[in-house]
Amino acid sequence: MGFNRYMRGMSNGGLATGEALTDGELKRAVPSIFATEAHESRSARFVPVLTIEVLDGLRKEGFDPFFAQQARTRIAGKAEFTKHMMRLRHRSITNGEGEAFEVILVNANDGTSSYQMIPGYFRFVCANGLMVGDTFNEVKVRHSGNAISEVIEGAYTVLEDAEEITEQVQSFKAITVSDAERVILAEAAHALRFPDAHKEDGKPAPVTVDQMLRARRRDDRAGDLWTAFNVVQENTIKGGLYGQTRTAEGRIRRQRTRAVGGIDQNKALNRALWTLTERMAELKAA
Repeated sequence: MGFNRYMRGMSNGGLATGEALTDGELKRAVPSIFATEAHESRSARFVPVLTIEVLDGLRKEGFDPFFAQQARTRIAGKAEFTKHMMRLRHRSITNGEGEAFEVILVNANDGTSSYQMIPGYFRFVCANGLMVGDTFNEVKVRHSGNAISEVIEGAYTVLEDAEEITEQVQSFKAITVSDAERVILAEAAHALRFPDAHKEDGKPAPVTVDQMLRARRRDDRAGDLWTAFNVVQENTIKGGLYGQTRTAEGRIRRQRTRAVGGIDQNKALNRALWTLTERMAELKAA
């Protein structure tokens, strides 16, 4: 499977082509990036942050968008203002192993989100869009005043973590994990992805913990922590795992897990999984 096919699988209605995205491509797929005013539900105190103006400023500073998506809405006329996410890479940062540090940008002009910038890491081999844990910089800018300069400054604040995050990835690659330790990661990921299945009398999950550990490509059968993390992260976020559930009538129904498309859920799961991996690394080093 090629790069673009993987990206279509993960985008869940978003936009990714493998190249830096143009304004024309963004406008067709993620129109809320181009909102020039706040949604009518906002009060006069709400100052819209124009994402396209911020993006233009970030492009001048060397950042390009490679992935974009926006939240769905059933409210007529609100699609132009809803929460949206872009993943931007600085032209100076990518390595020879097919990985790149990213700045993940979230905004909305309907009151559902502040302007947020989060550090991320992208692994080209499986098109995994990772977000790092809470130990790194996250910048939030309120919808007030002229926020463009604050956002660009915030992007560089997030960018300062690039070297440390890259070093942490290398440290994950140097740690060997046992089968039992891989199961611990998978169990935690399973509980995060299917919380109801872990409640008393909860509904069973469609897939098992063992399925969260199944590598999708030969290179992902290595025994290091970074590989284990990526396998679990991909199976958690990307979906596509086949399992089965039982109906109220007792019938067995085959089911294919869905990708995590919601911006907030994607962010929360990614960051939680990264933090779990950090803790595993700390335990291994103790």
